Amino acid sequence: MFRVVPALLLVLSACAPAPVTDLPDRRMPDLPPMKTFTAPRITPPARANDAIAQDFMDLTFRMESGRRVPRLTRFDEPITLRVLGSAPPSLRRDLVSLMGRLRKEADIDIGWAAPDQPANITVQARPHAELQKIVPTAACFVAPRVSSWAEYRRKRRSAVVDWTTLERRETAAIFLPSDVSPQETRDCLHEELAQALGPLNDLYRLPDSIFNDDNFHTVLTGFDMLILRAYYAPELANGMTAIQVAGRLPQLLARLNPEGQGRGATPVIATPRAWIEEMETALGPDTAMERRRAAAARAVSIARRRDLTDNRLAFSLFALGRLSLPVDGDAALAAFVAADRVYAATPGTQVQRAHVIMHLAAFSLSVGQANAALKLINAHLPYAVASENAALLASMLMIKAEALDALGRAAEARAVRLDSLGWARYGFGSDDEVRARLDEIAALNLKGDNR
Repeated sequence: MFRVVPALLLVLSACAPAPVTDLPDRRMPDLPPMKTFTAPRITPPARANDAIAQDFMDLTFRMESGRRVPRLTRFDEPITLRVLGSAPPSLRRDLVSLMGRLRKEADIDIGWAAPDQPANITVQARPHAELQKIVPTAACFVAPRVSSWAEYRRKRRSAVVDWTTLERRETAAIFLPSDVSPQETRDCLHEELAQALGPLNDLYRLPDSIFNDDNFHTVLTGFDMLILRAYYAPELANGMTAIQVAGRLPQLLARLNPEGQGRGATPVIATPRAWIEEMETALGPDTAMERRRAAAARAVSIARRRDLTDNRLAFSLFALGRLSLPVDGDAALAAFVAADRVYAATPGTQVQRAHVIMHLAAFSLSVGQANAALKLINAHLPYAVASENAALLASMLMIKAEALDALGRAAEARAVRLDSLGWARYGFGSDDEVRARLDEIAALNLKGDNR
């Protein structure tokens, strides 16, 4: 799971040759209360229903590995859910909100299991290190036909947990880390509950979906809710083949998404397996940094050669920029500028662009261009809010506060900085991490000739 939380410490290493030893004091004795998002800002999908039908088929009848899924499977409603383990305090609140959205937006009948009763879906929190020992490549995951961590460990090497063997869905368990930030826990809930209920695949081509391994969207989008609503529509049923589902989808989507009728559909360019493999290497946490950077560069070349001039090219450029930061600041900046150019020309990628802009604003601040940094942040803050990404929002607000300080607007800077800290507590978790992020961004300001 590639985390696109801002990596400003890497920006620091790229923006100046000398280490910073004289940090301005940004520490506060008491951090403000944690802030949380309360009203989701849902944007309906803007693509043609013909394109969405193709997305539905590719999401439903393939696994991420490329294996074919022989039939559509889903839970019989109503669906029950329970939580086991030492869940962090934020988990139940975020889960209540997510279940409410699923009922309202996807028309899925999901509720809590009765006390001491089994449930269709079990959510269990375990220490991050314990999860990594079993599935080292995933921050969190979902498995079918099991109802606890102990049961999963016993059966994880058997066909019991093979999704392609299901005839229908009866039980599943979601395993997520108990010792990470509230945002990371929530992100896992959205992604894994969506896959427990519906499609099992991820598609890099989707710009507006959580069903995408780029992980820019961390909460379910309007597109995702439409896919889940179609998945549980009465026109479809357990055991349907791809041919049967394809025959029902046009009328089904016309009913659920009339705005998508009659729109021109852009031809789908399949994502080359070679590009996926290079990106998997680039994003692999246990791979040497130089090898990861070379893989990202090859992914950029493949995307250009195969005319993937959409969010896939931009994402490979973004990854190249992130991976270049520790060794070549100029190359990183060039990659971010190129990624921003592609995202700006690609409809529906405002959230992705906000991540790139955060890095560009950090570069601007570090070279003394406080006004430029402020303009960049102000123009793209709404998209960080819309995506409910507190880590991104907090980092952008911290950069804004430093830019305001550099421009002599100290009172405004203090107010913005205080606002950032509430979001940082949700996005980054511990007080130490919040204060460390604050110091990192203060160091960016010190490096520039802003004062």
